Amino acid sequence: MMYSRLQKTTDSMYQDLTLAISSVAVMLFATSPVATAATGDVASSTLDEIIVTATRRETAVRNVARSISVVNKNEIQGAQQMLGFDEALARVPGLYMQNRYNFAQDLKVSLRGFGARSSFGIRGVRIFVDDIPESLPDGQAQVDSIDLGSTSRIEVLRGPASSLYGNAAGGVIAVYSELGSDPSYVEAGLAGGDYGYRRQQLKAAGGNGSVQYMVNASSTDLDGYREHSSANGRSINAKLAYRPTDHDELQLTFNNTDQPRADDAGGIDAAQMALDRRSARSLNILFNAGEALNQQRLGAVYKTDRSGGELMLRNYYVWRDFESLLPFTDGGAVDLQRFYYGAGAQYTFRELGPQQLQLTTGFDLDRQDDDRQRFDNNDGAVGNKVFEQNEKVDSNGVYLLARMPLSGNATVSAGLRYDRVFFDVDDTFLSDGDDSGELEFDHWSPSLAVQYTLGPRMMFASWSSSFETPTTTELANPDGSGGFNESLQPQLADNFEIGFKSSHESLSYELSIFHIDLEQELVPFEIATSPGRSFYSNAGSSSRDGVEAALSWQGQSGLSAELSYTWSDFRFDEFIDAGQDYSGRQLPGLPEHFGYVSLTYASGSGFTASVETLFSGELYANNGNTTSVGSYAVSNVRLEYSLQRGAWRFRPYLGVNNVFDEKYASNIRVNAFGGRYYEPAPELNIYAGLAVTFSKDARAR
Repeated sequence: MMYSRLQKTTDSMYQDLTLAISSVAVMLFATSPVATAATGDVASSTLDEIIVTATRRETAVRNVARSISVVNKNEIQGAQQMLGFDEALARVPGLYMQNRYNFAQDLKVSLRGFGARSSFGIRGVRIFVDDIPESLPDGQAQVDSIDLGSTSRIEVLRGPASSLYGNAAGGVIAVYSELGSDPSYVEAGLAGGDYGYRRQQLKAAGGNGSVQYMVNASSTDLDGYREHSSANGRSINAKLAYRPTDHDELQLTFNNTDQPRADDAGGIDAAQMALDRRSARSLNILFNAGEALNQQRLGAVYKTDRSGGELMLRNYYVWRDFESLLPFTDGGAVDLQRFYYGAGAQYTFRELGPQQLQLTTGFDLDRQDDDRQRFDNNDGAVGNKVFEQNEKVDSNGVYLLARMPLSGNATVSAGLRYDRVFFDVDDTFLSDGDDSGELEFDHWSPSLAVQYTLGPRMMFASWSSSFETPTTTELANPDGSGGFNESLQPQLADNFEIGFKSSHESLSYELSIFHIDLEQELVPFEIATSPGRSFYSNAGSSSRDGVEAALSWQGQSGLSAELSYTWSDFRFDEFIDAGQDYSGRQLPGLPEHFGYVSLTYASGSGFTASVETLFSGELYANNGNTTSVGSYAVSNVRLEYSLQRGAWRFRPYLGVNNVFDEKYASNIRVNAFGGRYYEPAPELNIYAGLAVTFSKDARAR
């Protein structure tokens, strides 16, 4: 069985645009504070207090000439199930997520349309954890190893950012783990709920002088809403910081993730969904479709801050063993042994010359080595080997970023990066011929932005580019042969954007309007002989227009509210595939409208109640736009109480998902063969938990 080898480690490791724009504009300018620059009578901006680092240097949010969102620890961990980081990131405009409940396919993440094509994992969006890449050199990423139970902050850089991070940077999600301080504490958590949800967690963190640490172990099990959708996993996440001087810091991070079972219920058609929402696709059951994985990540980041500037060095190593069973016979069993690693350096000059020019320069060197084998899947049993090859990817990039104040309150920023991505495949299954070969892609990625600041308000205009190579998986040949599909080319994008940000006292808000031109967009399709497996082709061109708005309000009575809204019009401009002309059609898998609203009450006595609603408009399931998927709105409620008794803190919580029992699909499989587009989402379900913290100092937590 596919799980036999990895099972051994289980026990030991754990929806009118004008109206929308007008409404937002009125709201923005009607509520903007009056700034009197001469007297300095300007309310203090909380955006000055939020520092982000996903921009490659520490910068206050209000000084970033890009659209960026920050999610804090309480939004990530507070009374959440922590099944996936879409629970916390649903509030981020422009970020559309699906597939929380299929752990074999992983969370589907789309930023301004980048990543929407993915059938599993994440494409077109760069993921980082504690400054270490979770994305592979070929641009693919998974988030199954991210430990939400010890995550303190997530930054989302919305829009192409290849001038910062190179290949597949249609957006950036940067995750940062907690780090302890003095006094130390120990926290234990236990949670359970419907559909067999069970979670245990044990965390210890602290610090003493120059050393800070955090270690978290967690275990999650889920029987699943649908037939054949169970999953379980164990994780250990650790972080250590050593500061020998006030100017130097070394951070060491380690993560071990063991997921010995993640069943794939598969996509079903509309008729089957209407008959039985909880059913799985019959072939997925027959072939025991699912996956198992084990991964270790080790990283080191050294930073030093001197009078001339700041230096950062990083080095990391990741080992990943992966096994998968797909719902077909020929090559339906996959065994992948992956090792990827890399290093990088970055130096930021503090200020140069009388113009106060700030320069950041650096390089990234990343390597990927995959040993991939395929076997026949004989009704869930691994059969004869039919495919074997070694795939290597080398990704090298060098970049230069500049920021300079202009006269008055204006600042100009620019960036330029050069990347070379080299693919090498060595076919070692020679009975059907030698399909070895090489592919090489290189690209220059520039960016330019101007921002103007007046008191607590900031406006910016920017242009940036990105490129995205096919991944090793997407380069698979539809004819079943080995080697790479040499007809595929990188996807290229130009992003034009204007934005507005403001924050004062209890109110902060932002508005972004963007236009993206894409050439050679990579789009997925399925074929009859390999159902459930995606292959890829290049569309001629497409364009994306969108508006993103967000508002956050904090009242003095303990009430707070958040609101975000996204409108998008993503279309193929020129696209002919297999004789079918899809020009003018909308990109499938993405709604025209989606949004989020939440209302929270936090009393002074430790009680917190929150209700949130996520809305998703109608979308199309295929390139031809012949099948539409209806809109939905899902509401969730969370209740939490914090009680301090001496050195002990007790935090019981209760959550109700899908309060109004909305019937919707949590994931749409784009262009799925046979109309099997739908993965139904769970109905109303409840979970509850308790976290207990001990610290000698009662103020510690």
